[in-house]
Amino acid sequence: MPSLSGAVCSIHVARSAGLPMDGPGEVLAVAGRGLEGDRYATGLGFYSNKPEPGRHVTLIAAEALAELERVAGIRLDPGAHRRNLVTEGIALDALIGRAFTVGGARLRGIKPCVPCVHIAELNGEPALLEALVGRGGLRADIVAGGLIRVGDLITEA
Repeated sequence: MPSLSGAVCSIHVARSAGLPMDGPGEVLAVAGRGLEGDRYATGLGFYSNKPEPGRHVTLIAAEALAELERVAGIRLDPGAHRRNLVTEGIALDALIGRAFTVGGARLRGIKPCVPCVHIAELNGEPALLEALVGRGGLRADIVAGGLIRVGDLITEA
């Protein structure tokens, strides 16, 4: 049975599409919008012109990043994965269609976060696209806002 609890390892936001991701120790999740200060919350993300569910926040497992390095030899600098939250100990795919809490916020898992050409281009690593297949993480919407901090627990709601 996959684990439905874990923790936030790191937080990443970028003010606009293509800019490097900052790594604040905490961020405010705003219901129906996204993470305060992040490109998707302000409509400045690379895919903001394609609104769809699951654009509020993205998560990726630290275990997937470690596997990426072990299997494909690709090590990403913090934030280079372009996901908002790095998690540890939780099976992100098991959260699809489920409500869960991250710190003081309540989210709903929408769908897998499929890797795109844009992430490979930003990293100058063409092999990254294929290497991230099945490891890209989770797209989620913010149902109830609240503060998210590094170290916060993630649990099924």
